[in-house]
Amino acid sequence: MIRLTRAELVWDTGAFAYSNLVTALLGHAIARCADIDYPTLLASRLFEPLGMTESTVPLTADVKAELITVRDPRPTARVAELTAILRFSGGLHSIANRVAVEAELDSDVLARRVARDLVELYGVRPELHHVQGSGGRTGGYYAVRVIEAGETLARQTGLLDQRRRPVRGLPNKLTTGSRPDLSAIWRGAFLASGSLSDPGRSAALEISCPSSEAAMALVGAGHRIGIPAKAREVRGVPRVVVRDGEAIRGALYEMGARRTAGEWDQMRQRREVRAGVNRLVNFDDANLRRSAQAAVAACARVERALEILGDEVPEHLQQAGELRLAHRDASLDELGHHADPPLTKDAVAGRIRRLLAMADKKAEVEGIPGTEAAVPVGIEG
Repeated sequence: MIRLTRAELVWDTGAFAYSNLVTALLGHAIARCADIDYPTLLASRLFEPLGMTESTVPLTADVKAELITVRDPRPTARVAELTAILRFSGGLHSIANRVAVEAELDSDVLARRVARDLVELYGVRPELHHVQGSGGRTGGYYAVRVIEAGETLARQTGLLDQRRRPVRGLPNKLTTGSRPDLSAIWRGAFLASGSLSDPGRSAALEISCPSSEAAMALVGAGHRIGIPAKAREVRGVPRVVVRDGEAIRGALYEMGARRTAGEWDQMRQRREVRAGVNRLVNFDDANLRRSAQAAVAACARVERALEILGDEVPEHLQQAGELRLAHRDASLDELGHHADPPLTKDAVAGRIRRLLAMADKKAEVEGIPGTEAAVPVGIEG
């Protein structure tokens, strides 16, 4: 944030342009003032008071804001990251019969960084354009274009092969590089077209790919550094997807978004604990309802049994029935302790079963309603 005071303004400050990075920066500033992280701030000050228990903060902007600050000084890692950004954010175009390299980025900070890397690594000075949004793209984007030396740059970055044919995947020398280079590939791909959803059953880290070959190349690079990614095609668009919670945390950490990886993991753990508590509460509630219904049904049947048998009820069965009615909410084990002399819960259960069976048999002989008829409607006996 201190370096922002010395940043050069590239676009007119009087013009409006939506920026994910600026929005994330504002959230970061507010969180710093409150001395807590931004997702927790929104959850405690906004979502929870409004009862929005399932609402969370999308972390894509946070991840990209952090990844932009990651600077691996190794030339091979810088080349790998820049090539991935170019490959996953646009690629090659033909302008006036000339090969042009163009990257479409959602952040002016990232666009300036790409432009600076092109100058420092390849001696190419690109054009920067802010393109207003149209169609389904909200807020516009920032285009980094290289036209004059586009073909040379495409060859140098591996976007064109020696026969001037577009490379549909990623250059082999990058996908077989060192661990820092492979991490840089993933970092560049995510900066270009990545997204991270909230923790939960449908949590996913996704990267949209320009081709299925690029998706498979990225999957291969991920497996070499321990990221269990898979290639998918969603609505006709090739994507690389990481779904397991621990795998997502590992992918964020490997790319360099270590602060966001920690925040995401904390959110995931809190949600898992909350879900576990909810399951236990629901389970306990269901058990309590079943126990209460069973107690009501049992007492109703015992009352009817004593009524049917009258003076014919054996003394030991009458004692068990009266215990049930005197302690309606007690368990069988507790009923046994109330007996004199004490009984086991199996003995109590057996006596109550025999009491009901004897009453139902007499009711059948006399043609009168049995003990089941006494159970209230809607209560399972």
